Amino acid sequence: MFVEIDFNSEEAIYIQLRNQIIIGIATSTIQEGDNLPSVRELANDIGINMHTVNKAYSILRQEGYLKLDRRKGAVISIDADKYAAIAEMMDAMRVILAKGICKDITREEVHNLVDQIYDDFIGRG
Repeated sequence: MFVEIDFNSEEAIYIQLRNQIIIGIATSTIQEGDNLPSVRELANDIGINMHTVNKAYSILRQEGYLKLDRRKGAVISIDADKYAAIAEMMDAMRVILAKGICKDITREEVHNLVDQIYDDFIGRG
């Protein structure tokens, strides 16, 4: 699994890791049933603390993206609670859209961005 961490980013490393795994799932780079590297292995590969990887994995488990199995380790397992996912997206998008409105980004520009990003994830971009 290829993960690129920006150590100069203001975004926490565990959040960057979490986000990259979610994007990997969305783009089918990582699929249901795939095993993620062990906490120790991924921490060594990236050059970060094991607790940071463990925190990212714990959040992904809480959010329904993976299950922790004693024998298999971290396994991608999507818990599809669509209504909860929509509510979570609404909360995140509310702030993003507010920022866009403050910067005079139009509804049409937002729709085009959403279409472009969605198409990138499903392989039409």
